[in-house]
Amino acid sequence: MSYIRYHWGPSHTMAATPAPSADSPEGATPAFSPLYQQIKGLILQSLQAGEWKPGEAIPSEMDLAARFRVSQGTVRKAIDELAAENLVVRRQGKGTFVATHAEQHVRYRFLKLVPDTGEAGPAQRSILECRRQRASAEVARALQLRTGDSVVQVRRVLSFSGVPTILEDMWLPGNPFKGLTAEQLDAHQGPTYALFELEFGVRMVRAEEKIRAVAADAQQATLLAMPEGAPLLSVERLSYTYNDVPMELRRGLYRTDTHHYRNELN
Repeated sequence: MSYIRYHWGPSHTMAATPAPSADSPEGATPAFSPLYQQIKGLILQSLQAGEWKPGEAIPSEMDLAARFRVSQGTVRKAIDELAAENLVVRRQGKGTFVATHAEQHVRYRFLKLVPDTGEAGPAQRSILECRRQRASAEVARALQLRTGDSVVQVRRVLSFSGVPTILEDMWLPGNPFKGLTAEQLDAHQGPTYALFELEFGVRMVRAEEKIRAVAADAQQATLLAMPEGAPLLSVERLSYTYNDVPMELRRGLYRTDTHHYRNELN
């Protein structure tokens, strides 16, 4: 089994610099964070609270410096890190904007499944199921819910050039995604994560994936139009929003007879 962890953004916000404690173990030293890291944490708190929505401009460096009572250089360094982590996007002459999955150059592609020959065309999506159910113990554990809590379960097939290629099951916590329907998923033409941002205010900022090889069972083979027992690439993804809160468990099965997985490592 292969295990991949994608870091799109920090997994937590920075707190104020801690003071030494009388209860600290002998010889232990408190962890100090630079001032720009603390400002970065405050900006992240505002992003998490929805003060600035995906695609919207955040205040200027000068305004943020006045707000936090720090130098403009300190704010610039904090924003530089947020931009490097794809949480904000700088636009010359226009300002800094909250990154969004709706923009082509900042769309996150977790698993790069590409055709063996030719260019990858747009996917045709077929929503097989979208319903609310009670979370199993396994799903609840992954999404940090209680067993029996409400979740939305979605099953869909993605086809390329008319050939069913990906079978996906998704589980989403019920409260943040209240009202999600198959019709919404079917009508939305852009990335699914852009829909989550626009309609539900949920932005995925990082993910973890586990990859293994499996054989197609009878139902999977039927949905993917391939022989039973054919090899598939199984990908389990757990996606998080700000502050390391899990917001999606996704399990995908990928045909590899005409496609392959490509990951660029930097």
